[in-house]
Amino acid sequence: MNSRRSFLRLGAVGGAAAALVTPAAAAPVEPSLPPPRRDAPVVVSTWNHGLAANAAAWEALAAGGYALDAVERGVRVTEADPEVTSVGLGGWPDRDGHVTLDACVMTEAGDCGAVAFLQNVLHPVTVARMVMERTPHVMIVGEGAQQFAIEHGVPTQSLLTPAAERAWREWVASDAADTRAEINVENHDTIGMLALDADGRLCGACTTSGAAWKRHGRVGDSPLIGAGLYVDGEVGGATATGWGEAVVRACGCHLVVELMRQGHDPQEACRRAVERVIAKNPDYREIQVGFLALDVRGRAGSYCIQPGFDYALHDADGARLIDAPSRL
Repeated sequence: MNSRRSFLRLGAVGGAAAALVTPAAAAPVEPSLPPPRRDAPVVVSTWNHGLAANAAAWEALAAGGYALDAVERGVRVTEADPEVTSVGLGGWPDRDGHVTLDACVMTEAGDCGAVAFLQNVLHPVTVARMVMERTPHVMIVGEGAQQFAIEHGVPTQSLLTPAAERAWREWVASDAADTRAEINVENHDTIGMLALDADGRLCGACTTSGAAWKRHGRVGDSPLIGAGLYVDGEVGGATATGWGEAVVRACGCHLVVELMRQGHDPQEACRRAVERVIAKNPDYREIQVGFLALDVRGRAGSYCIQPGFDYALHDADGARLIDAPSRL
Protein backbone atom coordinates (compact mmCIF):
# COMPACT_ATOMS: atom_id res chain seq x y z
CA MET A 1 0.00 0.00 0.00
CA ASN A 2 1.23 3.47 -0.82
CA SER A 3 0.36 4.88 2.58
CA ARG A 4 2.55 7.04 4.79
CA ARG A 5 2.06 4.36 7.41
CA SER A 6 0.28 1.06 7.52
CA PHE A 7 -2.89 2.48 9.00
CA LEU A 8 -5.45 0.25 7.35
CA ARG A 9 -5.93 -3.42 8.01
CA LEU A 10 -7.43 -4.87 4.86
CA GLY A 11 -8.98 -8.24 4.46
CA ALA A 12 -11.55 -10.63 5.74
CA VAL A 13 -10.75 -12.81 8.72
CA GLY A 14 -10.38 -15.98 6.74
CA GLY A 15 -9.58 -17.13 3.25
CA ALA A 16 -10.08 -13.81 1.46
CA ALA A 17 -7.44 -11.94 3.43
CA ALA A 18 -4.43 -12.70 1.27
CA ALA A 19 -6.15 -11.48 -1.85
CA LEU A 20 -6.68 -8.07 -0.29
CA VAL A 21 -3.16 -7.31 0.90
CA THR A 22 -1.96 -6.45 -2.59
CA PRO A 23 -4.57 -4.63 -4.68
CA ALA A 24 -5.35 -6.18 -8.04
CA ALA A 25 -4.37 -4.55 -11.31
CA ALA A 26 -6.65 -1.83 -12.54
CA ALA A 27 -9.61 -2.90 -14.65
CA PRO A 28 -12.43 -0.80 -16.09
CA VAL A 29 -15.57 -0.61 -14.01
CA GLU A 30 -18.75 -0.40 -16.07
CA PRO A 31 -21.41 1.50 -14.08
CA SER A 32 -24.29 -0.08 -16.00
CA LEU A 33 -22.99 -3.64 -15.67
CA PRO A 34 -21.22 -4.54 -12.41
CA PRO A 35 -18.15 -6.70 -12.98
CA PRO A 36 -18.07 -10.20 -11.52
CA ARG A 37 -17.74 -10.24 -7.76
CA ARG A 38 -15.45 -12.50 -5.74
CA ASP A 39 -16.62 -15.99 -4.82
CA ALA A 40 -16.10 -15.29 -1.11
CA PRO A 41 -17.43 -12.45 1.09
CA VAL A 42 -15.01 -9.66 2.01
CA VAL A 43 -14.78 -7.26 4.95
CA VAL A 44 -12.32 -4.39 5.38
CA SER A 45 -11.95 -1.78 8.09
CA THR A 46 -9.65 1.01 9.24
CA TRP A 47 -6.94 0.93 11.88
CA ASN A 48 -5.58 -1.86 14.08
CA HIS A 49 -8.65 -1.80 16.31
CA GLY A 50 -10.64 -2.93 13.29
CA LEU A 51 -9.25 -6.45 13.50
CA ALA A 52 -11.58 -7.55 16.29
CA ALA A 53 -14.41 -5.79 14.48
CA ASN A 54 -13.57 -7.69 11.29
CA ALA A 55 -13.77 -10.98 13.18
CA ALA A 56 -17.28 -10.19 14.39
CA ALA A 57 -18.38 -9.06 10.94
CA TRP A 58 -16.92 -12.16 9.34
CA GLU A 59 -19.05 -14.40 11.53
CA ALA A 60 -22.14 -12.85 9.99
CA LEU A 61 -20.77 -13.00 6.46
CA ALA A 62 -19.55 -16.59 6.76
CA ALA A 63 -23.05 -17.62 7.83
CA GLY A 64 -24.47 -16.10 4.64
CA GLY A 65 -25.67 -12.96 6.36
CA TYR A 66 -26.44 -9.52 5.00
CA ALA A 67 -23.52 -7.11 4.67
CA LEU A 68 -25.42 -4.46 6.66
CA ASP A 69 -25.78 -6.82 9.62
CA ALA A 70 -22.08 -7.62 9.34
CA VAL A 71 -20.83 -4.03 9.43
CA GLU A 72 -23.15 -3.10 12.28
CA ARG A 73 -22.05 -6.09 14.32
CA GLY A 74 -18.42 -5.38 13.52
CA VAL A 75 -18.19 -1.73 14.52
CA ARG A 76 -20.25 -2.34 17.67
CA VAL A 77 -17.22 -4.27 18.94
CA THR A 78 -15.08 -1.14 18.66
CA GLU A 79 -17.80 1.13 20.06
CA ALA A 80 -17.87 -1.00 23.22
CA ASP A 81 -14.07 -1.22 23.64
CA PRO A 82 -12.93 1.22 26.37
CA GLU A 83 -9.32 0.92 25.18
CA VAL A 84 -10.14 2.67 21.89
CA THR A 85 -9.98 6.38 22.73
CA SER A 86 -11.52 7.68 19.51
CA VAL A 87 -14.72 5.61 19.27
CA GLY A 88 -17.65 5.07 21.64
CA LEU A 89 -17.04 4.00 25.24
CA GLY A 90 -13.74 5.44 26.41
CA GLY A 91 -13.63 8.02 23.66
CA TRP A 92 -11.86 11.20 24.68
CA PRO A 93 -14.35 14.00 25.32
CA ASP A 94 -14.79 17.45 23.85
CA ARG A 95 -13.27 20.50 25.50
CA ASP A 96 -16.17 20.69 27.98
CA GLY A 97 -15.73 17.08 29.10
CA HIS A 98 -18.61 15.50 27.15
CA VAL A 99 -18.26 12.37 24.99
CA THR A 100 -20.30 13.00 21.83
CA LEU A 101 -20.72 10.42 19.10
CA ASP A 102 -21.31 10.39 15.34
CA ALA A 103 -22.21 7.39 13.16
CA CYS A 104 -23.83 6.38 9.89
CA VAL A 105 -24.70 3.35 7.79
CA MET A 106 -25.39 2.94 4.08
CA THR A 107 -26.63 0.04 1.95
CA GLU A 108 -26.07 -1.14 -1.61
CA ALA A 109 -29.43 0.37 -2.54
CA GLY A 110 -28.49 3.84 -1.32
CA ASP A 111 -30.55 3.68 1.87
CA CYS A 112 -28.77 5.47 4.71
CA GLY A 113 -29.13 6.72 8.25
CA ALA A 114 -27.02 8.79 10.60
CA VAL A 115 -26.80 10.33 14.05
CA ALA A 116 -24.56 13.18 15.17
CA PHE A 117 -23.71 14.86 18.48
CA LEU A 118 -25.31 11.90 20.28
CA GLN A 119 -24.52 11.42 23.98
CA ASN A 120 -24.87 8.60 26.52
CA VAL A 121 -25.62 5.85 23.98
CA LEU A 122 -23.17 2.97 23.69
CA HIS A 123 -23.94 2.00 20.08
CA PRO A 124 -24.63 5.01 17.86
CA VAL A 125 -24.29 2.82 14.74
CA THR A 126 -27.42 0.91 15.80
CA VAL A 127 -29.32 4.16 16.32
CA ALA A 128 -28.17 5.29 12.87
CA ARG A 129 -29.62 2.12 11.40
CA MET A 130 -32.87 2.75 13.27
CA VAL A 131 -33.03 6.22 11.73
CA MET A 132 -32.70 4.61 8.30
CA GLU A 133 -35.24 1.85 8.88
CA ARG A 134 -37.82 3.52 11.13
CA THR A 135 -38.02 7.13 9.96
CA PRO A 136 -38.26 9.00 6.65
CA HIS A 137 -35.11 10.92 7.64
CA VAL A 138 -31.40 10.44 6.99
CA MET A 139 -29.94 12.19 10.05
CA ILE A 140 -31.06 13.05 13.59
CA VAL A 141 -28.77 14.99 15.90
CA GLY A 142 -28.17 16.03 19.51
CA GLU A 143 -30.97 15.81 22.05
CA GLY A 144 -33.35 14.72 19.31
CA ALA A 145 -31.14 11.73 18.51
CA GLN A 146 -30.95 10.74 22.17
CA GLN A 147 -34.72 11.11 22.57
CA PHE A 148 -35.24 8.97 19.45
CA ALA A 149 -32.93 6.28 20.84
CA ILE A 150 -34.72 6.21 24.20
CA GLU A 151 -38.12 6.01 22.51
CA HIS A 152 -36.91 2.91 20.69
CA GLY A 153 -35.72 1.16 23.82
CA VAL A 154 -32.02 1.97 23.62
CA PRO A 155 -30.50 2.19 27.13
CA THR A 156 -28.37 5.15 28.15
CA GLN A 157 -25.16 5.21 30.14
CA SER A 158 -22.14 7.40 30.79
CA LEU A 159 -19.39 6.85 28.23
CA LEU A 160 -16.72 8.88 30.01
CA THR A 161 -14.30 6.34 31.49
CA PRO A 162 -11.90 7.23 34.32
CA ALA A 163 -8.98 7.09 31.88
CA ALA A 164 -10.66 9.45 29.42
CA GLU A 165 -11.66 11.83 32.19
CA ARG A 166 -8.10 11.83 33.50
CA ALA A 167 -6.73 12.64 30.04
CA TRP A 168 -9.25 15.46 29.68
CA ARG A 169 -8.37 16.96 33.06
CA GLU A 170 -4.68 16.85 32.16
CA TRP A 171 -5.46 18.68 28.94
CA VAL A 172 -7.54 21.29 30.79
CA ALA A 173 -4.61 21.89 33.13
CA SER A 174 -2.14 22.22 30.27
CA ASP A 175 -1.17 25.28 28.26
CA ALA A 176 -2.96 23.78 25.25
CA ALA A 177 -6.39 24.25 26.80
CA ASP A 178 -7.22 27.72 25.52
CA THR A 179 -10.53 29.08 24.27
CA ARG A 180 -10.51 27.19 20.97
CA ALA A 181 -10.01 23.59 19.98
CA GLU A 182 -6.81 23.07 18.03
CA ILE A 183 -6.48 20.46 15.29
CA ASN A 184 -5.78 17.21 17.12
CA VAL A 185 -3.76 14.86 14.92
CA GLU A 186 -3.39 12.17 17.57
CA ASN A 187 -6.94 11.20 18.49
CA HIS A 188 -9.54 11.23 15.76
CA ASP A 189 -9.24 7.72 14.33
CA THR A 190 -12.68 6.75 13.08
CA ILE A 191 -13.52 3.12 12.47
CA GLY A 192 -15.06 2.70 9.04
CA MET A 193 -16.06 -0.73 7.73
CA LEU A 194 -17.13 -2.01 4.31
CA ALA A 195 -18.46 -5.50 3.61
CA LEU A 196 -19.42 -7.45 0.51
CA ASP A 197 -21.62 -10.45 1.26
CA ALA A 198 -22.10 -13.73 -0.58
CA ASP A 199 -25.02 -12.26 -2.54
CA GLY A 200 -22.93 -9.36 -3.82
CA ARG A 201 -24.49 -6.73 -1.55
CA LEU A 202 -22.02 -4.09 -0.36
CA CYS A 203 -22.76 -2.02 2.77
CA GLY A 204 -20.81 0.27 5.05
CA ALA A 205 -20.73 1.76 8.54
CA CYS A 206 -18.71 4.53 10.15
CA THR A 207 -18.61 5.51 13.83
CA THR A 208 -16.48 7.79 16.03
CA SER A 209 -16.29 9.97 19.12
CA GLY A 210 -14.57 12.57 16.96
CA ALA A 211 -11.50 14.65 17.60
CA ALA A 212 -10.41 14.95 21.20
CA TRP A 213 -11.00 18.33 22.84
CA LYS A 214 -13.18 19.51 19.95
CA ARG A 215 -15.56 22.43 20.49
CA HIS A 216 -18.82 21.23 22.07
CA GLY A 217 -21.25 20.55 19.25
CA ARG A 218 -18.64 19.95 16.55
CA VAL A 219 -19.52 17.28 13.99
CA GLY A 220 -16.92 15.85 11.63
CA ASP A 221 -17.18 13.82 8.45
CA SER A 222 -18.07 10.45 9.98
CA PRO A 223 -21.90 10.75 10.02
CA LEU A 224 -22.09 12.65 6.72
CA ILE A 225 -23.12 10.53 3.76
CA GLY A 226 -20.69 11.29 0.93
CA ALA A 227 -17.98 12.53 3.26
CA GLY A 228 -17.11 9.88 5.85
CA LEU A 229 -18.96 7.05 4.06
CA TYR A 230 -20.49 6.39 0.68
CA VAL A 231 -21.75 3.20 -0.99
CA ASP A 232 -23.02 2.52 -4.50
CA GLY A 233 -24.09 -1.07 -5.06
CA GLU A 234 -23.17 -0.92 -8.75
CA VAL A 235 -19.61 0.29 -8.16
CA GLY A 236 -18.26 0.05 -4.61
CA GLY A 237 -17.94 1.88 -1.34
CA ALA A 238 -15.48 4.05 0.57
CA THR A 239 -14.92 5.22 4.12
CA ALA A 240 -12.59 7.86 5.54
CA THR A 241 -10.48 8.43 8.61
CA GLY A 242 -8.49 11.37 9.90
CA TRP A 243 -9.22 15.08 10.13
CA GLY A 244 -12.92 15.32 9.28
CA GLU A 245 -13.05 18.93 8.13
CA ALA A 246 -10.60 18.17 5.31
CA VAL A 247 -12.67 15.15 4.21
CA VAL A 248 -15.90 17.16 4.23
CA ARG A 249 -14.41 19.90 2.02
CA ALA A 250 -13.67 17.31 -0.67
CA CYS A 251 -16.85 15.19 -0.25
CA GLY A 252 -14.15 12.55 0.07
CA CYS A 253 -15.89 9.19 -0.01
CA HIS A 254 -18.32 10.15 -2.75
CA LEU A 255 -15.27 11.26 -4.72
CA VAL A 256 -13.56 7.90 -4.21
CA VAL A 257 -16.62 6.00 -5.43
CA GLU A 258 -17.04 8.25 -8.47
CA LEU A 259 -13.37 7.72 -9.33
CA MET A 260 -14.00 3.97 -9.22
CA ARG A 261 -17.03 4.50 -11.44
CA GLN A 262 -14.73 6.17 -13.97
CA GLY A 263 -12.64 3.00 -14.11
CA HIS A 264 -9.96 3.46 -11.45
CA ASP A 265 -9.27 0.55 -9.12
CA PRO A 266 -9.83 1.19 -5.39
CA GLN A 267 -6.17 1.92 -4.68
CA GLU A 268 -5.87 4.52 -7.42
CA ALA A 269 -9.23 6.05 -6.50
CA CYS A 270 -8.09 6.52 -2.90
CA ARG A 271 -4.80 8.07 -4.01
CA ARG A 272 -6.52 10.56 -6.29
CA ALA A 273 -9.00 11.49 -3.58
CA VAL A 274 -6.16 12.14 -1.12
CA GLU A 275 -4.54 14.39 -3.69
CA ARG A 276 -7.80 16.32 -4.02
CA VAL A 277 -7.78 16.81 -0.24
CA ILE A 278 -4.20 18.08 -0.40
CA ALA A 279 -5.05 20.49 -3.19
CA LYS A 280 -7.85 21.99 -1.09
CA ASN A 281 -5.81 22.22 2.13
CA PRO A 282 -2.62 24.30 1.98
CA ASP A 283 -1.92 23.22 5.57
CA TYR A 284 -2.02 19.53 4.62
CA ARG A 285 1.30 18.91 6.42
CA GLU A 286 -0.58 19.40 9.71
CA ILE A 287 -3.34 16.86 9.10
CA GLN A 288 -3.94 13.19 8.59
CA VAL A 289 -6.49 11.94 6.06
CA GLY A 290 -6.95 8.47 4.64
CA PHE A 291 -9.47 6.60 2.51
CA LEU A 292 -10.36 2.92 2.36
CA ALA A 293 -12.33 1.53 -0.59
CA LEU A 294 -13.89 -1.77 -1.64
CA ASP A 295 -15.40 -2.38 -5.07
CA VAL A 296 -18.10 -4.84 -6.09
CA ARG A 297 -15.46 -7.27 -7.33
CA GLY A 298 -14.05 -7.51 -3.81
CA ARG A 299 -10.90 -5.50 -4.57
CA ALA A 300 -9.72 -3.17 -1.80
CA GLY A 301 -7.38 -0.20 -1.69
CA SER A 302 -6.28 2.54 0.68
CA TYR A 303 -4.18 5.70 0.78
CA CYS A 304 -3.15 8.08 3.56
CA ILE A 305 -1.27 11.31 4.25
CA GLN A 306 0.48 11.87 7.56
CA PRO A 307 1.28 15.06 9.49
CA GLY A 308 4.76 16.42 8.92
CA PHE A 309 5.34 14.88 5.49
CA ASP A 310 5.85 16.73 2.24
CA TYR A 311 3.90 15.27 -0.62
CA ALA A 312 4.18 15.49 -4.38
CA LEU A 313 0.96 15.41 -6.38
CA HIS A 314 0.51 13.94 -9.85
CA ASP A 315 -1.32 15.09 -12.93
CA ALA A 316 -4.09 13.15 -14.63
CA ASP A 317 -1.54 10.98 -16.45
CA GLY A 318 0.37 10.15 -13.29
CA ALA A 319 3.26 12.55 -13.87
CA ARG A 320 4.70 14.04 -10.69
CA LEU A 321 4.06 17.70 -9.99
CA ILE A 322 6.92 19.03 -7.88
CA ASP A 323 5.18 22.26 -6.76
CA ALA A 324 2.19 20.16 -5.87
CA PRO A 325 -0.64 22.20 -4.31
CA SER A 326 -0.19 25.26 -6.52
CA ARG A 327 -0.59 23.24 -9.69
CA LEU A 328 -4.11 21.91 -9.06
